[in-house]
Amino acid sequence: MNLKQKKIVGTAAVICLLLGIAPVSNAMHIMEGYLPGKFCIFWGIICIPFLIAGFFSIRKKLNNNRRTLTLLAMAGAFVFVISSLKIPSVSGSCSHMTGTGLGAILFGPSAVSILGIIVLLFQAILLAHGGLTTLGANTFSMAVAGPFLSFGIFMLCKKCRLNRKVSVFLAACLGDLFTYCITAFQLALAYPSESGGIAASAVKFLGVFAPTQVPLAVIEGLITLLIIMALEAYAKPELKSLGFIKEENN
Repeated sequence: MNLKQKKIVGTAAVICLLLGIAPVSNAMHIMEGYLPGKFCIFWGIICIPFLIAGFFSIRKKLNNNRRTLTLLAMAGAFVFVISSLKIPSVSGSCSHMTGTGLGAILFGPSAVSILGIIVLLFQAILLAHGGLTTLGANTFSMAVAGPFLSFGIFMLCKKCRLNRKVSVFLAACLGDLFTYCITAFQLALAYPSESGGIAASAVKFLGVFAPTQVPLAVIEGLITLLIIMALEAYAKPELKSLGFIKEENN
């Protein structure tokens, strides 16, 4: 990477960091105290097996090759920055990109659960983005459900021999949208509609999310694709250590 390229990357990183740490107190994942206690406990318990699997997945990858630590840290930083750029959407929540598709594609969905909960903890404590009581619900939607769908889409596209660039875009885009489908379901489960119950409430939440989340998901798909292309150009040894280039060299 030459000096000009380093300056461009450095400037972009500073801009993203400044945008990412700007606190917006009324913009949340699912905010502190918004979910009833039983739902906070329920979603927290569901996340435990995924977090345990994620811990062992990361340990295995690092034991096999320590060079993957750089990419792992980059994927975690990407989740933190991009998910901190938020647009208020509906009372108690917001629309924002998730960034978890990149990690799911490179490391698998289990590892992303650990990255996700770390990011959510930092955001809840430092940025008032999300909350500790709603950590389980936010972790499940953003760091479990979304990454697993992203990984599944990517592997399905690979099996169907779809173009790699298209596969990366679809995985990141649809994983982002699925995160918000789960968030809408979580909110609907806690606050069902008086007429129509959970299903009607979920449709209402999805309707409010859609106008902002659909374009954000498309943007996330494009950003993720650009990062993968940049990594292929400047981080080939790390990608080879993950087996990504060898497996995806079409």
